[in-house]
Amino acid sequence: MNLKVIDIEFSVCKVEDYSQVDLNEEFVFAGHTDEELSLVCPTALVPDNTTEHNDGWKAFRIDGVLDFSLIGILSRISTCLADNSIGIFAISTFNTDYILTKESDFTKAIEVLEQAGYTII
Repeated sequence: MNLKVIDIEFSVCKVEDYSQVDLNEEFVFAGHTDEELSLVCPTALVPDNTTEHNDGWKAFRIDGVLDFSLIGILSRISTCLADNSIGIFAISTFNTDYILTKESDFTKAIEVLEQAGYTII
């Protein structure tokens, strides 16, 4: 399985509202629940109306479109990283999954995944 590195620094945020978020920008992920408004975006795009944010995340995605019948793909990756004390922040879209790790863990995460048989592109 191929994992594609996204060469951008990301931030994970809580925002007051989405008025300052341009959803047409690439790699902007918004989540709205009964408890919060979350945003993951390139650090350069963090809006002024964040109430909390955590910077310093790097990302890769599972390359290609994943069929909904596939089971355990994200689980295998997250287990592999957890077994090496690497925390993740996962985002799923209709097509695929994105996995973020702290920038300080990213090189190790890539090495661990390559050793586990993943191809990094």
